[in-house]
Amino acid sequence: MPSLPFKQVDVFCYRPLQGNPLAVIALDHEPEAAWMQAVAAWTNLSETAFLLPPTTTEASYRVRIFTPRRELPFAGHPSVGAAHAALEFARVSAESGRLIQECGAGLLPLTVEPGPDGPIISVRAPTARIQPESWLESQSESQSKPDQPGIADAALRSLLDAALAGLPLAALGPCRIDNGPIWWTVEIADAHALRRHRPDLAAIARLTEATGTVGLAAFADARDDDCDRVVRAWCPADGIPEDPVTGSVNACIGARLLDAGRIGIGNRYIASQGREVGRDGRVIVTAASDGIWVGGGAVTVIDGSLRPR
Repeated sequence: MPSLPFKQVDVFCYRPLQGNPLAVIALDHEPEAAWMQAVAAWTNLSETAFLLPPTTTEASYRVRIFTPRRELPFAGHPSVGAAHAALEFARVSAESGRLIQECGAGLLPLTVEPGPDGPIISVRAPTARIQPESWLESQSESQSKPDQPGIADAALRSLLDAALAGLPLAALGPCRIDNGPIWWTVEIADAHALRRHRPDLAAIARLTEATGTVGLAAFADARDDDCDRVVRAWCPADGIPEDPVTGSVNACIGARLLDAGRIGIGNRYIASQGREVGRDGRVIVTAASDGIWVGGGAVTVIDGSLRPR
């Protein structure tokens, strides 16, 4: 295999060493999934994106997304970062201001628009499936159905209590949301408490492994001048203690706020994530008539080639 074009892109920011880093590798032919997984484990970033030729004329490009341990059908920061890289690789043109990404979640539209600090790249997240808090009460029933493995209610509540210990909960309690990856989300009553929180990563890993989820995300309304909400996301079972900035999580939270009537169609807000791990990022979340969009900036910090052999 010849040397492959490689970029490392910081996403949801406009300055290097902020936001969430993403490795992007441009390919002309699709390699084996095991090789892509090995590369993702080697980069050891939250995600690694592999740019591929599309399989349909509707798509601008195709991307496969891997964490160090698994492939994801969709993730927000790789979608924004892959689009940024595809533009720099000159694989696509943004003259129309629109792109179509082909990924495991299907065909997803993106927009590229001017912003005060640079281009804003946004992706429409897959439709979120919100499992209401009543799901907690239904889990003990699912144990009697062989095709629906569940966890006893008392055991689940114990796992949640341990994972959320020390956090002051607010109105929107813990629930699972699926928009490609499946996340636990929970609202916190105090943004400052959320920023100071030191999570029990082992407890979070036990919760996510037992419930088939990627991680736990917590959010709080903020009174800061530079953001409307504070977000943190932990994925220790995937080898990611705390994800710096997470597009899919912010899309899940936007969907939940819309479902709860806390925001309306046409509303846009800015979420702050990553400050606690030194990777201060900003995500623009928009509730549109066709779904939840997440977007922000991206900047290339490494530009070179990967020598796989």
